[in-house]
Amino acid sequence: MNIKSLLLGSAAALAVVSGAQAADAIVAAEPEPVEYVRVCDAYGTGYFYIPGTETCLKINGYIRFQVDVAPNASSIGASGGGSVDNDSDWDARTRGQVQFTAKSDTEYGPLTGVIVMQFNADNASDQGAKLDSAYLDIAGFRAGLFYSWWDDGLSGETDDIGSPVTLHNSIRYQYETDAFYAGISVDELEDGPFYHGEEPNNFGVAVGLGGKAGAFSYQITAGYDTDNEEGAVRAMGTVAVGPGTLGLAVVYSTNPNAYYNKAEWAVAAEYAIKATDKLKITPGVQYYGDYGVTAGEFNDGDAWKAGVTIDYQIVENLSTKISVQYLDPEDADDVTSGFFRLQRAF
Repeated sequence: MNIKSLLLGSAAALAVVSGAQAADAIVAAEPEPVEYVRVCDAYGTGYFYIPGTETCLKINGYIRFQVDVAPNASSIGASGGGSVDNDSDWDARTRGQVQFTAKSDTEYGPLTGVIVMQFNADNASDQGAKLDSAYLDIAGFRAGLFYSWWDDGLSGETDDIGSPVTLHNSIRYQYETDAFYAGISVDELEDGPFYHGEEPNNFGVAVGLGGKAGAFSYQITAGYDTDNEEGAVRAMGTVAVGPGTLGLAVVYSTNPNAYYNKAEWAVAAEYAIKATDKLKITPGVQYYGDYGVTAGEFNDGDAWKAGVTIDYQIVENLSTKISVQYLDPEDADDVTSGFFRLQRAF
């Protein structure tokens, strides 16, 4: 009986100890549910919701390799200053560009924010990074660093009808529908050309309108440089004709200013031929009246330019472009230039 009592007591003690240990056991926390990235199709393809928000984000960009051919092609490096001592007539350079576009719904319509970062490399030591655009947009109002209407042009590489600098800190309002737009912009012109002793403290006012009507599209742009007290106006139009698209443009400037300073007037034309689904060939010509600037005034001599641009889509998101241009000024030596480009978009 003593042995039986001893065994029963030992079993009871073990049960008490086991119960105490079970009470102190560590219980693993349940993992939190994973929030997967959701596709946002409200603003087109490529957008996704930033986790935990109702803001849609799109990331896209391109990688570009280009070889320029021209007299002293390597005289300007990637950072905008002079490159290493090299007076070669060809120069290779590489660019990487990334764009972030954020959109969300508000009571005034979509609120948009855009940041574009650009990285250029002329060689291993001459490299530069810059903010290529950064702006906010809502209900037709846009403010920040962005390209003006004067950055637009015909589809080829021959026409020279835009501003010498088209990226400005600006604020603008633009009304638009599917087939029409019209707007006004106030541009800070601190990095534009200055004449007659003026300094970089001016601003400009630009207006733009354009639209489409069937196979025809058009654009009219004007700008007034308040410091140089000069202005320019430009009209462009394209229309589908046969296997391609015919483009015409004309520009007039009262005197050299930040919106146009190549010539007092110019006329450009091109015909973009859609040879195949992948191949486009665009010959173009331009004539300049009173070409070039001396002492803040246009020269008396004229100039003409002719060239051809070939675009080929190798595969989806990979394309190549070849351009050859010939410029013959009346009061200067003629120049032949061009480039070869490979570009992968994403």
